[in-house]
Amino acid sequence: MTDLDQLTQSLGRNLKRWRNERGFTLDALAARSGVSRGMIIQIEQARTNPSVGTTVKLADALGVSITTLLDYEQGPRVTIVPPDQAVRMWSTEAGSYTALLVGTEADGPLELWEWRLMPGDESVSDPHPSGTVELIHVTTGELTLVIGGETHPVPAGTSAGFEANTPHSYRNDGTVPVEMTMAVSVPPAR
Repeated sequence: MTDLDQLTQSLGRNLKRWRNERGFTLDALAARSGVSRGMIIQIEQARTNPSVGTTVKLADALGVSITTLLDYEQGPRVTIVPPDQAVRMWSTEAGSYTALLVGTEADGPLELWEWRLMPGDESVSDPHPSGTVELIHVTTGELTLVIGGETHPVPAGTSAGFEANTPHSYRNDGTVPVEMTMAVSVPPAR
């Protein structure tokens, strides 16, 4: 099975799941998204690979991210995304591109952080409120991400996402600085 086949099947399965979870009929989703009922059926049956624009319309109508619609499977609490698994959404012959590195569902505050960890340094964090998610992209060095006592190596070019409602830390066990960008999605105050 090719990556495109896997992506098409995953999109079909996830679209149907989210449509049913939201209680939308095919006609209701078509009306909300502006995507025809026939196209939605073809996507759900994995008989077509829709455009990025169509996928965005469907994700918006369902109130989920593109990442959620393209997710191959509901994986573990920690998601590590190697560089070759980032989803290229657009590119040109000149070399321009966009790459979806890692994503999360967010309905509250979203923060963007720049980090630099020197060799031997560690930053320890207490659990955040339930529903808090952190997304990381390492650009230099190799981060040792520790979630609930379990270590996850995150080398340069790799992205990771995890639920931050358990003790976690960021460690540089290497000999060069670790540089990374982090987004933190915090649930809204209730």
